[in-house]
Amino acid sequence: MLAVDTGVVEEWLSEFKTLPEASISSYATSLKDKTALISSLYKVIQEPQSELLEPVCHQLFEFYRSGEEHLLRFTLQFLPELMWCYLAVSASRDLQSSGCIEALLLGVYNLEIVDKEGHNKVLSFTIPSLSKPSVYHEPSSIGSMALTEGALSQHGLSRVVYSGPHPQREMLTAQNRFEVLTFLLLCYNAALSYMPAMSLQSLCQISSRICVCGYPRQQVRKYKGVNSRIPVSSEFMVQMLTGIYYAFYNGEWDLARKAMDDVLYRAQLELYPEPLLVANAIKASLPQGAMKSSKEGTRCIQVEITPTSSRISRNAVTSMSIRGHRWKRREQPENGSDATELGNFIIPEISVTSVAGERTGNGEKSRALAENDVQHLQGVQETATEPKTDSKGLPEIRRQKSVRKMMEDGINSSGRVQF
Repeated sequence: MLAVDTGVVEEWLSEFKTLPEASISSYATSLKDKTALISSLYKVIQEPQSELLEPVCHQLFEFYRSGEEHLLRFTLQFLPELMWCYLAVSASRDLQSSGCIEALLLGVYNLEIVDKEGHNKVLSFTIPSLSKPSVYHEPSSIGSMALTEGALSQHGLSRVVYSGPHPQREMLTAQNRFEVLTFLLLCYNAALSYMPAMSLQSLCQISSRICVCGYPRQQVRKYKGVNSRIPVSSEFMVQMLTGIYYAFYNGEWDLARKAMDDVLYRAQLELYPEPLLVANAIKASLPQGAMKSSKEGTRCIQVEITPTSSRISRNAVTSMSIRGHRWKRREQPENGSDATELGNFIIPEISVTSVAGERTGNGEKSRALAENDVQHLQGVQETATEPKTDSKGLPEIRRQKSVRKMMEDGINSSGRVQF
């Protein structure tokens, strides 16, 4: 460590101790722009034997419990590097040199698991529904979903997952080590949008180191220092992938791609299903080319925007289609009663003096009348076309008998006789 870095860190340690209470807010805001200080603090943390490590850890903890939002985020940005240093020292079984780092990690953990009143917190997470759009998917891209009773019962219901309450810890052991570190990495991921580029780089680098140390890939990556394997949990690897996924789209494509490959490599060796699922999903969703994101301005993930026009298919069952179908059924007997009753028969129109002719009912084909019906119709036509005789009642009596005969034979059921 250079003397310049040592001087910058010592000045930072003495400056905060003499700072008045009214100037803490402005001082906290200006800390994120001190890149020389942040770089020097990383160098102190990476040297476990440094004399400045203990006062630096103490001051970072003071920042975290001060309640000032900017000071809290300033401490959080060093969390990945602190975790790596602690795991590296634990793997070498030199626990004495990691006492101050362990105390800082435990202090941050115990502060995060309780609220302002000192009660244990229970964190809740809402799992998005596939039927509703989110930043990760569009329902239209999934395809048509069957409108079943089970699907309707689950529509609109949100599944909530709870985490906690977490017990307080006085020391880190092999049994609770990754339970504490996983929760701390969860707190770090909750503030990812405020983390600088140097912190994202540190997250990607330590993820690769943790996953490949002690394995043949370590020789490919040319990592030195720790040669023994570092045990990891499935939940811890999922939290690492969450930060790596953010780093992809925020200017750290190369480091994030290398870190994701190493996490996937370790997950395949350990046969962990959760990190395998998450890593493969991230890998499948990545664009073909590298994302060149600017360091300034807002960065975001491109997603499909739901259009304003309707995408309802013609075969979709909706309330409007059901209502229109009901109205159509109500109107059908009124408007089409004649058509349903007439069918495809030829209906004669008979007047008192003569026969008007024939008209065809709805349908493309006409069925032939029965032979007896044709005979009755011929009788009616002959009667209607004969000239009037001197006996006034005779032709009218013959016509009435023929019509009565037609009604008795049933032809009146399929047609109408008009007088």
